[in-house]
Amino acid sequence: MSTSHVLLPDDSPLLDDPSHYRQTVGALQYGTLSRPDIAFAVNRVCQFMHAPTENHWSAVKRILRYLKGTTNMGLWIHHNTGYRLQAFSDSHWLTDLRAFSNSDWVGCPVDRRSTGGFAIYLGSNLISWSAKKQKTVSRSSTESEYKAIADTVAELLWLKSLHEFGLDSGAPTLWCDNLGATYLTANLVFHARTKHVEVDYHFVREQVSQGKLNVKFISTGDQIADIFTKLPSEKFNFLRSKLQIADRPELAGVY
Repeated sequence: MSTSHVLLPDDSPLLDDPSHYRQTVGALQYGTLSRPDIAFAVNRVCQFMHAPTENHWSAVKRILRYLKGTTNMGLWIHHNTGYRLQAFSDSHWLTDLRAFSNSDWVGCPVDRRSTGGFAIYLGSNLISWSAKKQKTVSRSSTESEYKAIADTVAELLWLKSLHEFGLDSGAPTLWCDNLGATYLTANLVFHARTKHVEVDYHFVREQVSQGKLNVKFISTGDQIADIFTKLPSEKFNFLRSKLQIADRPELAGVY
């Protein structure tokens, strides 16, 4: 998707037959099950299903061209007995379940809602991810990031309840690149800045206070979930590799 062009509801003439647009975008949604690198772009074009325009269709065709040029890539799931986080220059040993949470504050120019995203790893394997527009407008970047954290924690709790993974009893680590949201998970004093934050999201604090979750700060340059909330063109290939999207020549022509 182009980083310089913003999709808007009425940015060009409406398509004469929107059914083809809807069918194609619906198929792309299935594609995100094995290609998380297109999750953000597909989420964006999905927001115009009710009245697609020619510019929207051009964005869809751009996604198709990208997939055609990378048919030899796929999500790499492999066995690994060590859980070393490779996104940092030094070594960090973590629990077997870890997550990255991020948000693009007021990223949508139409309704000023933020896009939240997360990436959850089991060992070195990416097992869950999301790129989704938040349901309410956030009045601060801290609120937006905190909502994204809450969505990530809900997914972590669900994954922890699945006995098939054989997860240990250790608390998973969640990495966030917003200091305010990170401090908010454990600090109860930010009254003036957080009175407008919905009470529903404060269950994150309970998980932290009970020792069931560790929320830590990570620099924006190492935030893997960045690829689910915006189009970081200058480091797209780097983030794609961290999603375990592997280049396998033998896969060419399989999809």
